[in-house]
Amino acid sequence: MVQSVTAVSDASSQSLSTFNAPWIDAFLGNNPYFQAGFGLMGVGVCLGALRKLATVSNVALRRRMLVSVEISNKDRAYPWFLEWMAHQNARQGMGGRSLLGRPHTLSVETTVEQRHNGSSNVLFNLVAGTGRHWFNYRGVWMQVVRERETQSMQMMSGVPWETVTLTTLSRDRAVFPQLLAEARDLAMQGQEGKLVIHTAWGTEWRPFGQPRRKRPLQSVVLDQGVAENIESDVKAFLARREWYANRGIPYRRGYLLYGPPGSGKSSFIQALAGALNYDICLLNLSERGLGDDKLNHLLSHAPDRSFVLIEDVDAAFNKRVQTSEDGYQSSVTFSGFLNAIDGVASGEERILFLTTNHIERLDPALIRPGRVDVAEYIGDASPHQGYTLFTRFFGADSPDLDLEDLGRAMQNLIEDEMNKGKRISMAALQGLFIRNPDPKNALAACQEYFQNKSI
Repeated sequence: MVQSVTAVSDASSQSLSTFNAPWIDAFLGNNPYFQAGFGLMGVGVCLGALRKLATVSNVALRRRMLVSVEISNKDRAYPWFLEWMAHQNARQGMGGRSLLGRPHTLSVETTVEQRHNGSSNVLFNLVAGTGRHWFNYRGVWMQVVRERETQSMQMMSGVPWETVTLTTLSRDRAVFPQLLAEARDLAMQGQEGKLVIHTAWGTEWRPFGQPRRKRPLQSVVLDQGVAENIESDVKAFLARREWYANRGIPYRRGYLLYGPPGSGKSSFIQALAGALNYDICLLNLSERGLGDDKLNHLLSHAPDRSFVLIEDVDAAFNKRVQTSEDGYQSSVTFSGFLNAIDGVASGEERILFLTTNHIERLDPALIRPGRVDVAEYIGDASPHQGYTLFTRFFGADSPDLDLEDLGRAMQNLIEDEMNKGKRISMAALQGLFIRNPDPKNALAACQEYFQNKSI
């Protein structure tokens, strides 16, 4: 037993003596520079160089093998991608196959679903929150990093800056356009057949509420030839872009609809936008913080395929001073408003609609040609409008009644009362029809309305 231990000890001594080669001992053990610390410093430098080399190699390898796409919340694709992520997470919650994994950090995306009967339902979707996540899309693994900058905010909206970065292998970069197109189609699918209303948010246009159902153009009954004239003029303008460019004419068009309240001015604009698959940008000149520069910027950067609508423009600039209902005087000047509509710096490719109840209050400089190209009067209900609205309103629900005779009776009633100096607005006429779903009762209600009306 003692001999074996002695043998092991001798073997260890031989091994150590082998490791302790003379050149190593001379360089490390007997080297005064190494013992002074220069050797350790050299080792540290070598390790630092190796670490730097590894970092550079890693960056070069990532640049060569990986590709990333960054989407900021300033881009239109940002809400589309978040909605797509919410849709995938909802599929997973309903037992379907989801492209996303199971993220540990979630964010709430609240949406309001508008039902056909006018009621609404609030839905809460859980999407991947800030952090790093992984998902598989069409057999390609991707990394998605959602980051939020809490130290700085957007100046106008106060919303923190956010970015979503998608990373995958460089060979699979072709899936990015496919994914974004799928997200866009999903977002557009929810807006199909609906009208989007945009409002000014600082210097940006943002959707206001949920998309609204498009109103059929024939549901807004105007006097004979009025709706057809406006519609044909808008279509002719949209078809003559090159004609305007060849003649050096600014490609923009202005419309003014004037008349008493409740005559259907705003309803017709909404229905016309839906018929042409356009959106509406609603601009309030009394908005706090809106100045000439912001107004010019908004009118020059309206979303594509949209009408810019300014309602009750007579109240906005009465005596060339723009004041809100609470006495706040806006910084938008009348001259600045005119220059934004038709000035050197005004934008092109724009369709502007103005409405007013009192055209006599408008400054002639506002309604001159070039700023207002088409002005149409939309008044109270005419006999023709009364007949048309009555037959369209009750035609589908009363097949057994002779609506032709009842409609003629309505037409004659309105004509007789007009000869007496009495008027009824289209809004009031429609309200009577809504409260009296039976055609005969509706006719009787209109007769009672005129009897109690003085003018």
